[in-house]
Amino acid sequence: MTKRRVVLKREEPPPSPPSSMDSANSSNTMRVHVRYGECQRNHAANVGGYAVDGCREFMASSVEDDVEASLTCAACGCHRNFHRRVVETEAVCSSDCE
Repeated sequence: MTKRRVVLKREEPPPSPPSSMDSANSSNTMRVHVRYGECQRNHAANVGGYAVDGCREFMASSVEDDVEASLTCAACGCHRNFHRRVVETEAVCSSDCE
């Protein structure tokens, strides 16, 4: 019996079309800031339970040269993917915007 691997890709929804006010000021831009919140890793999954470690926010390891090590949380030791992704958007306009 062969194992079949299924890969699911999730696409972000396309940005909404600009409104009539935004088309007048073409210098408006959106700034996106991504941070990683609390750890969601279930440490008791192998025994059928649910337990998280309580890590409140992802902190990258101090190793700057090693990409793989920088994706490990310095507080809990989990990979960055276990932490909740929080996306914050901010509208930025030039000096001529009101």
